[in-house]
Amino acid sequence: MYQIRKPKLSEVVELKALIDKAVGKDLVLPRTLEELYENVRDFYVYADENGLAGCVSLHIDMEDLAEVRTLIVRDDLQRKGIGKMLLHAVLNEARELGIPKVYVLTRCPEFFEKQGFKKTSLEQLPYKIRKDCARCPKYGVTCDEIPMILYLSDNKKGTSL
Repeated sequence: MYQIRKPKLSEVVELKALIDKAVGKDLVLPRTLEELYENVRDFYVYADENGLAGCVSLHIDMEDLAEVRTLIVRDDLQRKGIGKMLLHAVLNEARELGIPKVYVLTRCPEFFEKQGFKKTSLEQLPYKIRKDCARCPKYGVTCDEIPMILYLSDNKKGTSL
């Protein structure tokens, strides 16, 4: 039986292994073990009888803006709705916190479009550029991530869920 929940501290090493496999496929950015321990409360995990099989995190940038990060589903469970369930877990948390805008930088825009996200430009996310992108070796040259945004409330243009 599956379960989407917050990870246990005893699972952080397993979480890192899951992320490292996706990093090896150039699907997500690497995360250090220390970074994962510091940010473990940002994560939700999908656990089944074989252990952790998926994860996602909600990283709060500002009062009105958060980022969906590190959405991963184990290869054997792809296309079974697990990514959607994980995404909805962080979107529900953003709603509970009163965060009206959530964005993602992704190489899988089709998935996020199906969930209501709309393509945007990095220039619309200046905080992200200053905080993270400017430090990334791919920034401005080889970055292949597509910025997308979802408005969780109807006070801005865009889709709301």
